[in-house]
Amino acid sequence: MKITRNSIDTTAGPSEWFTGAVFVDTVAAPSDGSRLSASSVHFTPRARTAWHTHPKGQTIWVTEGVGLCQCRGRSIEVIRPGDRVFFEPSEDHWHGAAPTRFMTHLAMLEVDDEGNPATWKEHVTDEEYGAAPALDGEGR
Repeated sequence: MKITRNSIDTTAGPSEWFTGAVFVDTVAAPSDGSRLSASSVHFTPRARTAWHTHPKGQTIWVTEGVGLCQCRGRSIEVIRPGDRVFFEPSEDHWHGAAPTRFMTHLAMLEVDDEGNPATWKEHVTDEEYGAAPALDGEGR
């Protein structure tokens, strides 16, 4: 057993990978033969990732708020606390917060043999993001 005391500060998500204010807390980092990477990612309203893929796939688990996710060429889906989304290896996708709600998810993935977690692409445009289904009057 190994206990790692929290010594890593919350970091702002880099603007190359995100639109809007996003904050990341590292939960697990690849080390000593483990390929697991996990982060708690906090999105402010309208904040989102850029289009990206993961060589080994990715699971996100929504812990609070209301979010959106989409695979390229498919409809945008609304996601809520307790929802799990698995993105297949190399599946082009994005995820983030709904327009009027914060959203936090736990992002879990395996890095590839070279230690790469993701391939980042272009930002999701406001027009693409605006195609999301309308939430009800209470932001659900």
